[in-house]
Amino acid sequence: MSRAPIGLFYGSSTCYTEMTGEKIREVLGEARVDFFNIADTPLIEAQFYDYLIFGIPTWDYGELQEDWEEIWEDLEDLDLTGKAFALYGLGDQVGYPEWFLDAMGYLHSQLLARGGRPCGYWPNRGYEFEASKALTEDGEQFVGLALDEENEFDLTDERIAQWCQQLEREFGL
Repeated sequence: MSRAPIGLFYGSSTCYTEMTGEKIREVLGEARVDFFNIADTPLIEAQFYDYLIFGIPTWDYGELQEDWEEIWEDLEDLDLTGKAFALYGLGDQVGYPEWFLDAMGYLHSQLLARGGRPCGYWPNRGYEFEASKALTEDGEQFVGLALDEENEFDLTDERIAQWCQQLEREFGL
């Protein structure tokens, strides 16, 4: 079986994270991205890709989406040494401003611990939230593409286009 260079893995309860992944795949080029719902595909499949994208929404008070919660322990079995990874996260900065994109921060920590090389950090300018576990240590960037489909859906396509250009450079594609 021929594989694309990029594996995109997502969990989605309301289809927004899935639809965002489809947009990312479309911008990067469908032939370059294999697309996986973690509810249907074992996470160990990620090891077959040199370039990875993970999509994760944050639920309620900084909680993991149910599919991610179900397979969270499987992350411990991954060896991502030498593999580049990028994250995109969905959250609600108005309804849950104290936990904006926390799940993306949790996933970032797990992937770093598995030896992955992070890419796709995103500036936090233009967002209004109180706290987030998805910020870099200096607090200037998110550890991945930050999207808010509840309150800023009109900015999503432009943000995806810019982020995909950034990923192509950082992945070296």
